[in-house]
Amino acid sequence: MISNLAHLTLAFGLLGNFVSFMVYISPMPTFYKVYKKKSSEGFQSAPYVVTLFSGMLWIYYALLKTNAMLIITINSVGCLVQTFYICFFLFYAPKKARIESMKLIVLLIVVGFGLIVVLTQFLATGVTRGIIVGWICLVFSICVFLAPLGVLRQVIKTKSVEFMPLLLSVALTISAVIWFFYGFLLGDVNIAVPNILGFTLGIIQLILYFVYKNKKPAMSKKMVDFDEKIDEMEKPKIPEPQEHNIINVAPLISALIQSDLLPVVATLSKIGHEDDCVAIEPQPVRFEPSHCIEVAA
Repeated sequence: MISNLAHLTLAFGLLGNFVSFMVYISPMPTFYKVYKKKSSEGFQSAPYVVTLFSGMLWIYYALLKTNAMLIITINSVGCLVQTFYICFFLFYAPKKARIESMKLIVLLIVVGFGLIVVLTQFLATGVTRGIIVGWICLVFSICVFLAPLGVLRQVIKTKSVEFMPLLLSVALTISAVIWFFYGFLLGDVNIAVPNILGFTLGIIQLILYFVYKNKKPAMSKKMVDFDEKIDEMEKPKIPEPQEHNIINVAPLISALIQSDLLPVVATLSKIGHEDDCVAIEPQPVRFEPSHCIEVAA
């Protein structure tokens, strides 16, 4: 029975190493984009620095135990991979991002991890030291698992799963399940408890992915509506026919005929000179009475 339990624990540990290794190398396409662009602008180094810090903590915790070799192997590989990522990021990062990354490295790796090692070595002994470091690993792992809550909030707000890749969510969920059973079979609550939270959040991520994967993002919908409004504004507007006032020219012609003078009519040639001019002498308008006047004898 004990032998079977040991073999099962070993199997879960090896499987956990494999899945965690796949999770560690999942950001490789991101760094390939950085290499092609020759710039890390738009990407952050914080996730890799935090993962490196977490790996160093688990290695220190595993060294204080006697039966956690598989914890040492996977976290050693993880620390090497994260160190490569950080160096790669710093090489292509702008000056401002490089300075911010160096500050975070000094704060977590040098000051944070250094203080944990020094204080536990001088202020604790034996089993107590392992318990303290174990609780530190447990609390920090819970904080790491809570980090994706910001992504979940963004997914619900934008109704888009663009920033929540399905394969990564599946890998993290499977990893949490495997390491939970490894910690449970090993009898280590510091390994098992954080992965319960990791499994729960992983299931929530998968549910949100399948809920919003076919829905149109809210921001995209706003952009489409904006484009439609722009198109409507740019459409040529055909002026509607307007009613024209009809001018009766009959009174004008009558007034012109009854005037004392008639205009001089000039015919211009193509080159703009007056070729022929016809002048009409003004004629007195004769008064013709419309009725007879009788004169008495």
